Amino acid sequence: MPAMDWQRTLRSKVPQITALFWIVKLLTTAMGEAMSDFLVKHINPFVVAAFTGLALAAVLVLQLAARRYVPWLYWLTVSMVAVFGTVAADGLHIQLHVAYAASTTFFAIVLAIVFFVWQRVERTLSIHSITTSRRELFYWATVLATFALGTAAGDLAANTLGLGYFTSILLFLGLMLIPVVGFWKFGLHEVPAFWFAYVLTRPVGASVADYLSKPKIISGLGLGDGVVALGFAVVIVALVAYLTLTHADTPREDVPGAEGLPPR
Repeated sequence: MPAMDWQRTLRSKVPQITALFWIVKLLTTAMGEAMSDFLVKHINPFVVAAFTGLALAAVLVLQLAARRYVPWLYWLTVSMVAVFGTVAADGLHIQLHVAYAASTTFFAIVLAIVFFVWQRVERTLSIHSITTSRRELFYWATVLATFALGTAAGDLAANTLGLGYFTSILLFLGLMLIPVVGFWKFGLHEVPAFWFAYVLTRPVGASVADYLSKPKIISGLGLGDGVVALGFAVVIVALVAYLTLTHADTPREDVPGAEGLPPR
C-alpha cells in the first residue's frame, strides 16, 4: 500500500459553522456523557473502553477516507469521540482514582500540546483550513482532547467543587459568553473564540445530561442514563437527517447548484 500523502489537498470535510453546528455539538456531548455512564454501569468498564475505542477507530478511518463532508459520518465520528472521551476521562477517576483536578490539568496540558504542535507544523489552527489529511488528523486529535478535558472539568465543578449539576450548567454557559461576546463586540479573533467555545460545549452538555439523568438525591432529575442517552440520540439523528437533506451546513463547494450563489 502506498504511503499516505499527508499534505494531499482535500475538500473541506468539516461543516459550516452555523447555529445548528453548535446545537448538534452540544447534543453529542450530552449523549456521550449519558451513554458512557449507562454502559459502564452494565458492562465492565475496561470492556467498554476497548469496545468504544475500536468503534471510534473504525468510524475515524471511514471519516478520513471520505472525499467530502458527509453529515452522518462526521457526526457519528463526533458522537463516538464523545462516548470514548467520556469513558477515558471517567476511567482515570473511577478506575485509577485520579482526582478530577489532576485529570483536568492533565487533559488541559494534552490539549495545549496538540494546539502547539498543530500551530508549529501547519501555521494555523483555523477550522476553515482543514483541507489536508495531516490537518484533519490534528483536528480530530484536538476534538478528542477537548472532550476529555471538558468531561473532567465538568465533573470537577459539579463534584469536587460541590456546585451540583444545574449550577455547573449556568457556570459553563456563562463562560461560553466570554468568546461569544469577545468575538462579536471586542474583535476577538475567530480562531481562539471558536476553540474556547468548543471546549466549553463539553462541560455544558455533560452537566445537562447529568442534571437530567442522575438521582434527585445528588441534585439530578432522576430520568436515568439510558433514557437520556436515547432521547438525545433520537434528536441528533433527526437533526443530522435534516442537515443531510437541506445541505444547511455543507461546505459551499459541495452544495449542488451553489456556484452562482453569493457567499454565506
